[in-house]
Amino acid sequence: SRPFLNPWRREDLKLPTMGLRGPMVGARRSTVLCGFSSAVVPRPADWPENVHLTGYWFLDRPDWKPSGELEAFLAAGPPPVYVGFGSMAPRDPAAMDHTIRAALRREGLRGVLMGDPATSEDDMIVVSDVPHGRLFPEMAAVVHHGGAGTTAESLRAGVPTLVCPFFGDQPFWADRVHALGAGPAALPIGRVTVETLAAALRQAVTDPRIRENSAQLGRVLHAEDGVARACETLDVLQP
Repeated sequence: SRPFLNPWRREDLKLPTMGLRGPMVGARRSTVLCGFSSAVVPRPADWPENVHLTGYWFLDRPDWKPSGELEAFLAAGPPPVYVGFGSMAPRDPAAMDHTIRAALRREGLRGVLMGDPATSEDDMIVVSDVPHGRLFPEMAAVVHHGGAGTTAESLRAGVPTLVCPFFGDQPFWADRVHALGAGPAALPIGRVTVETLAAALRQAVTDPRIRENSAQLGRVLHAEDGVARACETLDVLQP
């Protein structure tokens, strides 16, 4: 990650760049801030004192306003289902788009999809850039790739989450969502078909236990302030 982090450190933060044993790696007892909630990943008992679980670091956008089209779509019917995979690209995007729309329609669900707005239809609106923190609470369920940040937003929204992981840490977050009862079992992207996605969507939007667990976890995450806790931790460490 150094090619991405070092320009940010150098140009915006005015910090030295990181080498193979840079400031974050070389210090054996450097402070570690984990930007996730212990309600989602309980703190392991053997973690040392220099590791701090602060809770999630959300960047809210209270001044954001939805487009007229999106606002009208949300008001025109029951809560839709959001489906978007962030920067993850399916092997055949057109075929995946067809699968998603067919699965939603099989279950009688409206959709908010991430992609080209020109491909919107009466029951499917397609958006390019919408703040998850503002959009997800309006959904009946959220389907995504399981990135750490997107998972955080969908859990805080208090709505059922279906994760279709691609690789990396995404299967881990998918397993946490399911273990917490906030969504169906993971549906890896390679196993997504009209039938499998429709079945998972049906469970996500109709299972009362998933809805209740999601809502309860959302309340817990709303009550946390991970940014404040991270700042407090750093303040205490100042000489």
